[in-house]
Amino acid sequence: MSMTLDDLPAVAECSVAGCSYNDHSHCHAAAVTIGGSVGDAECATFIPLGRKGGLDKVLTHVGACQRAECVHNSSLECTAPSVRIGAGADDADCLTYEPR
Repeated sequence: MSMTLDDLPAVAECSVAGCSYNDHSHCHAAAVTIGGSVGDAECATFIPLGRKGGLDKVLTHVGACQRAECVHNSSLECTAPSVRIGAGADDADCLTYEPR
């Protein structure tokens, strides 16, 4: 199966104000990686610096998901229509995560 960036789920919202990639609840990273451990889907792209980062205009996508136990994970790719990032067990978690 051939996929393009447009086929990957978008980050619809990011409510983590302390992330360098966040600008008014919009993620400005080109793509995010969801990491963490079983039961905790942490946004591994979260960078808590005082300096802003990312691209000026971007529709951020989920580039990789390491949470194989999530119902939205297929071959380490996210199949959710979109994801929300916000505070959870960590400062920045994938709030769309659902364990199987």
